[in-house]
Amino acid sequence: MSVSLSKGQQVSLTKAGGGSLSQVRMGLGWDAMPKKGLFGTRSQSIDLDASALLFDAAGGLVDQVWFQQLTSKDGSVLHTGDNRTGAGEGDDESIRVDLSRVPPTVTTIVFTVNSFTGQNFSQIQNAFCRLIDESNEAEVARYDLTGTGPHTAQIMAKVARDGQGWSMTALGNAASGRTFHDLLPAIAGFL
Repeated sequence: MSVSLSKGQQVSLTKAGGGSLSQVRMGLGWDAMPKKGLFGTRSQSIDLDASALLFDAAGGLVDQVWFQQLTSKDGSVLHTGDNRTGAGEGDDESIRVDLSRVPPTVTTIVFTVNSFTGQNFSQIQNAFCRLIDESNEAEVARYDLTGTGPHTAQIMAKVARDGQGWSMTALGNAASGRTFHDLLPAIAGFL
């Protein structure tokens, strides 16, 4: 059963029967708003990029997965590829995480989205991120990325070690930047 999250809400990734989810996928979807012109509206392409940033307990960046590095150094996190338009149904970009293989030094994984080409979120509609249990393709949690505006990025969510398991928190913090590098100062407040 999926939980629809609001900004700041948290959901445990512990299974109802005990144990924790081990194979999850963070899906990102969006649509470009039609562009109005002299002769009506036309479609446009917007290149949003999803990233997963792995941090240690001290807030140090251990590794990153994004369109220029599709796999973490240890192989526990995998980006499935870059969608440069937002066209199509469902998830436009996905990042798979094998939580059982994430090194113990990694305490938090932060998921971000940014507009590499610089278009802002006022040109985007129907944006969301969702966490899927890879073992059965069930949606565990969903967060609609509301808040169109002049920002070019969002710090979407974080997955953090929670006692013996993991939990996901919806963040939805507007930011600006073409890549995750530009977002690091803003992310520091969520670690």
